[in-house]
Amino acid sequence: MTGSNRSRRRLLRSALLGATAALAPTALAAAPAEPKAKLSQQEALYQDDPKDMQNCAMCTLFLPPGGCKVVEGTVSPNGWCRLFDMAD
Repeated sequence: MTGSNRSRRRLLRSALLGATAALAPTALAAAPAEPKAKLSQQEALYQDDPKDMQNCAMCTLFLPPGGCKVVEGTVSPNGWCRLFDMAD
């Protein structure tokens, strides 16, 4: 085997090992995400009435019939909070 073939093999082996290492999942990426704590209704400044034309039923965070992804407890579809997020 010539020196040129050895160098080529080393280069290919290094490239393959580097690509494998780059594609391997890391411990952080494989770890499940911790659920985020919901805000209290007071922290979210929740109110049972709409604000202007905005209400929970129009929000992307609303979970019918009376839940929310980010606010604790039961919320009214006619309510509103400072985290209101209008659907596109």
